Amino acid sequence: MRRRIKAVIFLAFAAVTLFAGNALYTNYHNPLLNVEQQSVNTTKLTPQKLFEHTWQVVKNEYYDPNFNKQYWIRWKNHYHGKIKTEEDAKVAIETMLSSLDDPYSRFLTREEFAEQNSSITSKISGIGVNIINDAGKIKIINVMENTPAQFADLKVNDLIMSIDNKKVSGMSLAEVSNLVKGPANTFVSIDVLRNNELIKKRIIRKEISIKTVKSAMDKNIGYIQIASFISSSTPNEILEALENTNDAQGLIIDLRGNTGGLLPNAVFAANMFIQKGKIVSIVGRNGYHYDIMAQDNNVNIDKPVILLVDGASASASEIFSGAMKDYHKAKLLGTKTYGKGMVQKIIPMPNETGLNLTIAKYLTPKGKDINKQGINPDIEMPIKRADILQKKDPQLDAAKDMMEKMISSR
Repeated sequence: MRRRIKAVIFLAFAAVTLFAGNALYTNYHNPLLNVEQQSVNTTKLTPQKLFEHTWQVVKNEYYDPNFNKQYWIRWKNHYHGKIKTEEDAKVAIETMLSSLDDPYSRFLTREEFAEQNSSITSKISGIGVNIINDAGKIKIINVMENTPAQFADLKVNDLIMSIDNKKVSGMSLAEVSNLVKGPANTFVSIDVLRNNELIKKRIIRKEISIKTVKSAMDKNIGYIQIASFISSSTPNEILEALENTNDAQGLIIDLRGNTGGLLPNAVFAANMFIQKGKIVSIVGRNGYHYDIMAQDNNVNIDKPVILLVDGASASASEIFSGAMKDYHKAKLLGTKTYGKGMVQKIIPMPNETGLNLTIAKYLTPKGKDINKQGINPDIEMPIKRADILQKKDPQLDAAKDMMEKMISSR
C-alpha cells in the first residue's frame, strides 16, 4: 500500500458486540440484527414485571429455540408474587439466565449498563486509571497518559484506600469506579497507600478519551496494537495506525489480551486487507444465515502481516484473526485463541437496566465454528512466567525476526 489512506471508509453496519465474558454488540441492517443502538430505557416497571418482561424477551429472541435443552416455560411463574425489590429481580433474572448455561447472556444493572455504554463511546468523566481487585485490595494497574491521574502523580501498584472519605474495603470494582467517576471539572479526594505511606490526593475529573489502538515503527516493520474492538472510535484509530505505518514493509498486529468488542469494528479491520468475499457468517435462530461481505474501499494493503494472539484474544479478535487466516493474509503467532463464537445483542431494558443476550453464532469465511475451540496459531509459542517477570516479550521478538525474513523473501 503506497498511497495514503483516506479516513472516509464507511461500513453499512451499526453495532454488534463480541466479547469473551461480556456482550458482542449487534446492530446490523438485516432481518436478524435490526437493532439500532438505543438510549437508556426509562420505562418504569415493578421488580416483578421486570422479571416477567425479561423472561418474554429471552423467549422471543434467544438464538436457540430449545434454550440449551431447558424447559424455559417453567420460569414464567416460578417467582410469581415473590419479587418485591430491585435486588430480588436481579437475583431472580440472573438465576433464570444461568439455567441456559450460557456465560455470555447476562443481566445488567442500571450501573453496569451505563458502564458498558461508556465503554462503547470510549469517553468517561474520571481521572484516567485502570484498577483491579487484588486479594481484596483495590490496586491501580495502569495510569493513562495525559490524564488527571498522571498529573496528580498516581502510580501503578498504588492501593486505593478511600474515596471522598469512604473506605473502599469490601467494595466491588463497579462501586469503586462509580465513586471515582463524576461530572467533568469536579474534584475527587483519593487516599492511596504507596510503600506503606498513606498519600492523600485531590484530583479534578476530566473527560477521558480511551484509545484502543497504538502504533509504532521499528525500522521497516510497523507495529499496531489493537487493545480492544469495543470503541466506536476504533475504526478511525485503525486508519490512523495504518497511516502511521504506511511506509512499513511488513506489519505486526498485536491482538494479545484483546477480548473483543464491536463486530463492525472487526469487519472493518479485516476489510482493510480483504477486498473480496465473505468476512464472517452470522447464523441465527431457526437456521437463519447471513454473510457479511467485504466492501470495495479502494484500500489495498499488500504487505506481509503477522498477528500476535493468545488465550485472551476472543470474539471480535477471532473474527479478524479467522478471516485473515482463512484468506492467507496473515500468519498467526502465539497461543490458541479463546474460542468465543457467539453473538450478543445489547437490549436496553426497563428501569434503565440492560440485557446482553446471545442471538446468533458466527463462522469464519471457510465455515469454521470456533466456539469453545479457538483458532490455532501457525506458529505456537507460549510465553513463560520467567519472561513476564523479566519483562521480556519473546513472541514479539520472534515476530520481528520472522517478519524480516518474510520481507527479504519478497
